Amino acid sequence: MSLASKRVIEITALILLRLPFALCGKFQEVQAIDKNIRVNHRIRAKEIRVIDDNNEQLGVLTPPQAMKIAEERGLDLVEVAPTANPPVCRIMDYGKYLYQQNKKEHEARKHQKNITVKEVKFRPNTDEHDYEFKKNHIIRFLTQGDKVKAAVFFRGREIVHQSIGRKIIDRLIEELAEVGAVEARPKMEGPNLIAIFAPKKA
Repeated sequence: MSLASKRVIEITALILLRLPFALCGKFQEVQAIDKNIRVNHRIRAKEIRVIDDNNEQLGVLTPPQAMKIAEERGLDLVEVAPTANPPVCRIMDYGKYLYQQNKKEHEARKHQKNITVKEVKFRPNTDEHDYEFKKNHIIRFLTQGDKVKAAVFFRGREIVHQSIGRKIIDRLIEELAEVGAVEARPKMEGPNLIAIFAPKKA
């Protein structure tokens, strides 16, 4: 079969999947977003256990019998547990179900906070005023819900004075205890001694 012929078949199949079909004199378009979900005529099991739109068990039926009930109610037959024996199908408005699921996902994404990691750098010779200024920045970031990477940067021969940098980090850990918790203990990364602070959970 030529590539062009295969493409024609694929396009035809896609069109057929999207074609609306009649339900109780009305037209309703149904398309499964997940290819693993079988809806209406795509259900292949010989027998299925059916739950109707009122959450009532209708027992074990054949797909045509269940489809007839769904069509009479203007609804769809959706396979919800294909691995069960027999498979479980639910009568529902599949289009409405997809709309509600998409709406829930959209709302969840809308309320999801993107946590960023802010970086605040110190030097071994950072004076008291500069230390307090930078510490207040860290407090502000943590109260806004962001994580903070506090880093003490050593330049050249300053690397031999790591103990000074550790004193700075230890002081931060103690003074930030009310607003932040240490997520990653102090460690050296190249010329930097770093510690990661996360907002303290309420």
